[in-house]
Amino acid sequence: MVPQPLFSFSPLQEGILLRRYKRFLAEVELKSGEIVTAHCANTGPMTGVIHIGGSVRLRFAPSPTRKLSWTWEQAEVVSSGGGSCWVGVNTALPNKLVRLAIEAGLLAKQLGSVDQIRQEVPYGKNKRSRIDLLLYPSENSLDKRAIFLEVKNTTWEKEHVALFPDTITTRGQKHLQELMDILPDSRAVLVPCLSRNDVGSFAPGDSADPDYGRLFRMGLDAGIEVIPCCFGFHLDKITWEGTREVLDRFS
Repeated sequence: MVPQPLFSFSPLQEGILLRRYKRFLAEVELKSGEIVTAHCANTGPMTGVIHIGGSVRLRFAPSPTRKLSWTWEQAEVVSSGGGSCWVGVNTALPNKLVRLAIEAGLLAKQLGSVDQIRQEVPYGKNKRSRIDLLLYPSENSLDKRAIFLEVKNTTWEKEHVALFPDTITTRGQKHLQELMDILPDSRAVLVPCLSRNDVGSFAPGDSADPDYGRLFRMGLDAGIEVIPCCFGFHLDKITWEGTREVLDRFS
């Protein structure tokens, strides 16, 4: 399959990662020799992705409403089988990418025909959570149930398997429980957004969060649908790389 361009943008600028600090900040030396501070939207440990001295790509977008003009978008990593791969590290992108894939009909086989998409809709106990995407099927769909879809940015890889989470996530555990709670009246869908194209399957990151892995398997048994969506990250575009196999565990 030839990767399909899904999202294009002005070419990013490359540099070398000097340090990441205070979770939200990264110091990068550009090819010009200039050292800049970039915003890091990913506040997690970014296991296997942060490499001091490694190549990164930044977006330059100055604005009077932003403290920093640079945003860290991608990082180059070594793949398990050798070679390198660019990984998307901006956690503001996965929801947008999955929505674009749905709107392009790339998940019609899994989701059916979708008539309407809403974002950040309150749900769960006392409506204290927000679902990433709420989909309403078209009138001609055989399954008329609403689709509650949760997106999880996934950048950790071992032996070509994408793993989520890479740290303990009580929030992620809660999301799995809430997805189980809306069954069977609605469809519950978990979409691991695989922000690297060197992986062939997805599994829960039991070694980082055993409770998440346990709830993940409970969710599969209860009827949660898991659709790992893979994307390729390039200097001026992001490509659709298809869906990947789901493993209930990685050993």
